Amino acid sequence: MDLAELKGRAVVITGASRGIGAAAARAFAAAGCSVLLAARSSDQCKVIADEINAAGGKAHAITCDVSRYEQVAAAVAACQEQFARFDILINNAGVIDPIGLTVNADPKQWSNAVDINLKGTFYGVHAALQVFQSQGHGVIINVSSGAANHPLEGWSHYCAAKAGAAMITRTIHMEAAGKGVRILGLSPGTVATEMQVKIKSSGINPVSQMDPTDHIPADWPAKALLWMCTADAKAFDGTDVQLRDESVRQRLGLTV
Repeated sequence: MDLAELKGRAVVITGASRGIGAAAARAFAAAGCSVLLAARSSDQCKVIADEINAAGGKAHAITCDVSRYEQVAAAVAACQEQFARFDILINNAGVIDPIGLTVNADPKQWSNAVDINLKGTFYGVHAALQVFQSQGHGVIINVSSGAANHPLEGWSHYCAAKAGAAMITRTIHMEAAGKGVRILGLSPGTVATEMQVKIKSSGINPVSQMDPTDHIPADWPAKALLWMCTADAKAFDGTDVQLRDESVRQRLGLTV
């Protein structure tokens, strides 16, 4: 996988305080990118940014609640201010709470999850498009899920939001591909993150019954995200790349 074309680019990563987002921040920095880490947990983002900067990379942390458009737009503006450019958006922020049967759901909590998982994706795409279409290039990757296509008991909020986010990817590809903007989704499968701890403790649906050793490490989707930003992955534009697909794993050199 040749990552030379990514060197010098500037990337905004939402949900960058832990899990896939944190792994992606480190991976993009190692590839020579400037990284804007955005999350509600800005203190942890700053720890990671300081780590990257101490190693000779370029990183900056900012507080960002993706359910608020003005904060997403501010993250994009901060990237341009800090690094004098903006080339890649990784729409990664997401929540699995509240897990539970819909009949028992708190409507406000259910709605808040959709605000983050669906509207937060739209907000990132909208803010990025303002820049990318103007400059004639840019890559947007929406972190998706198998839940976008497969209903799971207790996850009505998550499945509905991820299905909507997947449709955003397909729609924006139709609207902006001719203007130099690439947009893709990444369905990583089950990843060993804090989200899986919450899923396990819920005891609801087959995913909660999986053994922790069944989950892939967060650096696998981080590596996939890097590759998806290169021209080598252009054939996947407008689709969700499935990291469960063995042919994709082999292409990335990922083995169990």
